[in-house]
Amino acid sequence: MLSEAGHGGQPGKERARVEAKTVHRVQSVRHLTDSAFILRVDRHGLPAVAGQCATVGAAGSGVNREYSLYSGDHDPFFEFLVKEVEEGQVSPALKKCVPGDPVELDGPYGRFVVQAPDDRSRRYLFVATGVGIAPFHGFAGSYPGLDYLLLHGVRRLAERYEKEFYPPGRYIACVSGEPGGDFSGRATDYLRSHPVDPQTYCYLCGNSAMVAEAYEILRAQGLGGDRLFTEVFF
Repeated sequence: MLSEAGHGGQPGKERARVEAKTVHRVQSVRHLTDSAFILRVDRHGLPAVAGQCATVGAAGSGVNREYSLYSGDHDPFFEFLVKEVEEGQVSPALKKCVPGDPVELDGPYGRFVVQAPDDRSRRYLFVATGVGIAPFHGFAGSYPGLDYLLLHGVRRLAERYEKEFYPPGRYIACVSGEPGGDFSGRATDYLRSHPVDPQTYCYLCGNSAMVAEAYEILRAQGLGGDRLFTEVFF
């Protein structure tokens, strides 16, 4: 999807899909800012891997949007990090949900996943903008032994969604709209000034402009295409 601050997918990406059209109940809505919130719903034991996504919408609305899982592999619920779009068809309705409300969920599915989470020799770089941090939250929660650095590009300090979740030294907030972040500027500015080891496995998730720019920067720094994984939100 290219709207509602949801997940955009990769053009031409093959998806291994698990159909699951059961109506799920909302467990909670956790508000992080005036527009961003975490929707938690029943999982019903469905299989899922951190980094996958699902389409979600209010029950009976006939309109769903695609969101990456914010929750981890073994959580007994599904969580989604959602940014409200005021004129959107899905996110405002999800924001108004209360515990017990039904939502429709199709999935999870997708291949934006950690390839070898048990391989302790691998070093990972995760680069996100805004709510594009969602799959990386799932990675961090599912694989606590993972050796990673997470760059999170945001405009405001308030958009450093649950930064305290990440261990010290793992999360760097690249704040472009006001002072006070770990790095002043965009995530791509950080990449230019901090070259990446070509042996690193890099995952890029967020708006299409960042993903395209970061991809070119990393290729110029010597990373091969087999070490670059992308997911476009909008």
